[in-house]
Amino acid sequence: MLNLDGHYTQQAHLDAQINSTKAVKDRIWKEVIQRKIRNQAALMKELGIKSQNMSYWESQVKAGDPSNLEGRAAAYYWKNLFEDYVENFIRGRYEDAPNHLLNYGYAILRAVIARSLVGSGLHPSIGIHHHNQYNAYCLADDVMEAYRPFVDRLVVEIIKTEEIGEELDWNLKSILLKIPTLDVMMNKKRSPLMIAAQQTTSSLASCFLKEKKSVKLPEWLH
Repeated sequence: MLNLDGHYTQQAHLDAQINSTKAVKDRIWKEVIQRKIRNQAALMKELGIKSQNMSYWESQVKAGDPSNLEGRAAAYYWKNLFEDYVENFIRGRYEDAPNHLLNYGYAILRAVIARSLVGSGLHPSIGIHHHNQYNAYCLADDVMEAYRPFVDRLVVEIIKTEEIGEELDWNLKSILLKIPTLDVMMNKKRSPLMIAAQQTTSSLASCFLKEKKSVKLPEWLH
């Protein structure tokens, strides 16, 4: 259960979130997508995969990402990320392994982000890009985009070292449950992911309140 009275100025933050302009939301979305692509490229480089295209697409993202460079980068990323470990990998919620690892990892990440959003006085349903009347976590899905590559890296490590079946056993789940404590770089300092998420959501609230113009987002830990 999420405590929707988690911040001492809850109403002010919620009002600012609801009344945020399209220009502000588009600017934030640009930042999130650029960092997502940058972190994806860093993982690819770490694995010895060519990532020059990713860097170019990152540099071309405009406010609101009207050209959907996120999608173009994702298609290239998923085509190549597991090439050395999984034959003919297709990313999809109901596709073959290791999609079940990704799905479980992203669910954990989503919960971490949602909790941080509520702690920052924001409502996880009111997104800046994702909009779906059946999705109670649109804003969490927006914010977590920049964090997804850290889950992807852990899944690659699992594939390298563990026996992967069609079902998630307790051993695999226990490894994925370490996601909140994964190290990331935030403000040029090493930080557990769950602490970095709090900094991200706090800075997002400040953007809605027009106190700041940029969101603090995680950088790759080399």
